[in-house]
Amino acid sequence: MSWTDGIVLKVSNVLVYVLLLGSNVYSIAGPSDIYFSGRETYVTPAPWTYLIWSIIHLLLLGTVIYQFFPRGKEVIVDGISWRFALLGVLSSIYVNLWIHAHYTWAFIFALFVSSAVTHIYYVVKKHHSPQSVADEIFVHLPFSLYHGWTTVLVVVTLFEAFGVNAKKHGAGVWTEIFVFLALLFLEATATTYAFSSQEGDVLASLAIAWSLFGIFAHQTRSGFVHWTALVFAVLSLVWVGKSTVGLWRRGRGVVRLEESERSPLIPGEP
Repeated sequence: MSWTDGIVLKVSNVLVYVLLLGSNVYSIAGPSDIYFSGRETYVTPAPWTYLIWSIIHLLLLGTVIYQFFPRGKEVIVDGISWRFALLGVLSSIYVNLWIHAHYTWAFIFALFVSSAVTHIYYVVKKHHSPQSVADEIFVHLPFSLYHGWTTVLVVVTLFEAFGVNAKKHGAGVWTEIFVFLALLFLEATATTYAFSSQEGDVLASLAIAWSLFGIFAHQTRSGFVHWTALVFAVLSLVWVGKSTVGLWRRGRGVVRLEESERSPLIPGEP
């Protein structure tokens, strides 16, 4: 197999990464005050929470390099196909709308980003189980982290588009109810990741736990929001631990057999 197989898509992925995702890193991780001048809501996390973007883009750098290798070409070019380029375009539009405070449109594109990364996530999980450490690091890890992180972004951007301004208004009863439901949704999603397979999904759950701790650290205006975020963050860490143990057990070759797998191959055999 030549490295030029699927070269059009490979080059497109590189261009999307360099021109779009690369510019996003500077926009959200560069020397700007975007995290201090944007709309403040009661689910806004601490600025350090957004460092997760830098980790995602660093992992994706490995992804665009890995596509030039035979196994990487099979998974990324043949499996993920044009979904990666589409994800890059949608993510770039979302970030630019967000940094320019067009929150309603940013929320709409956050949904598009979530949909695009969900398609990639399930293609990778269902049809391309990791065959090597490279598969884990350059394919499964970035999209697991991306998937969990976009879930957080949808919730945060929803409140930026339609929630009250925390700098101008106190947290009323309805605000606290909606925030509670949002935090519960995030924790429940972390739980779902933990039980999505025998080993769970460590990074997807960790992205949510990290974000909940960021909300806890930043939300000091409302004691209810502050401590509720902490409770759900700790619960999410439990699911991170569960997934970590499951991953360790898989690495040790400890696999639980389902009942159908325990049944004898030949009828009547004990």
